[in-house]
Amino acid sequence: MKQEYQDLILQACDASSLRVGAKIQTLWSGYGEIVRLHLEGCNRPSVVVKHVKFPEEAEHPGGWNTDRSHTRKVKSYQVETHWYQNYSTNQSCRIPACLAACSYGDEMLIVLEDLDVAGYDQRRTSVTDREIKACLSWLAHFHALFLGVAPEGLWPVGTYWHLETRPDELEAMDDAELKAAAGDIDRILSECRFKTIVHGDAKLANFCFSQSEKDVAAVDFQYVGGGCGMKDVVYFLGSCMEERECEKRVPGLLDYYFSELKLSLKKDVEFHALEKEWREMFAFAWTDFHRFLLGWRPGHWKINRYSKQLTKEVLRKLKQ
Repeated sequence: MKQEYQDLILQACDASSLRVGAKIQTLWSGYGEIVRLHLEGCNRPSVVVKHVKFPEEAEHPGGWNTDRSHTRKVKSYQVETHWYQNYSTNQSCRIPACLAACSYGDEMLIVLEDLDVAGYDQRRTSVTDREIKACLSWLAHFHALFLGVAPEGLWPVGTYWHLETRPDELEAMDDAELKAAAGDIDRILSECRFKTIVHGDAKLANFCFSQSEKDVAAVDFQYVGGGCGMKDVVYFLGSCMEERECEKRVPGLLDYYFSELKLSLKKDVEFHALEKEWREMFAFAWTDFHRFLLGWRPGHWKINRYSKQLTKEVLRKLKQ
């Protein structure tokens, strides 16, 4: 790590020295890495650094190496930096504190609180009912906190699969009927009366759990922006349940999300109208992500019977 980066981190944390620890992960398409740094001489034993370095040639797992793809990723890191520097949440929708952030040409550095030290040291590849509900509670409180807030400096429309940013994937789709309806589905979602700020990539891998399984924190805000809260909910549920589980459990989990949303909203919000609108948007939001997958990676495991059934319902509604 360059000396100027080390100096920035030492100054931000009021530390006397640092040691580069383990690499937590490589960023998507080889755009850098996330590492843990161990500190001495301050009250923080460690921090997590997201070090973005734009590659000369990206290595996309799906082969989507285009100028448009690169431009979208660059903006995503600019958005994430702006998010951490200008937005904050509360204990009910915990995120890591941003200690410093800067850009150096084709490199960016975001220095974050180490959530492991804060008690969120558990990661999951499969989840219990309690853990699913903890994540849905996080999303409900997050959406309530930012209901009606303009996404200044963020993506105007959040989520990494937003139609306007994914024309190549739309063009690659074989499903002609859904392809033709994609614009209407996007418009209906975007014209929601009740808008919030959405996480935009609320998959299971982006939640950090406490040992009690009751509390979670979230990371990775590259695609945070405006929109209907259902986009986060459908993406999260689809990230941790297969089709049979979805068919059986989604209704009850949606009820739980809305009960948490009601508890966390201000009293002057027309909750009944909000719930009615967002429940109607559930199938549209699920279909919107299904549309992206069909163009991006048509063999993906999330393209299943449950997704296809919801898509049929949406296409039928659009014809009425």
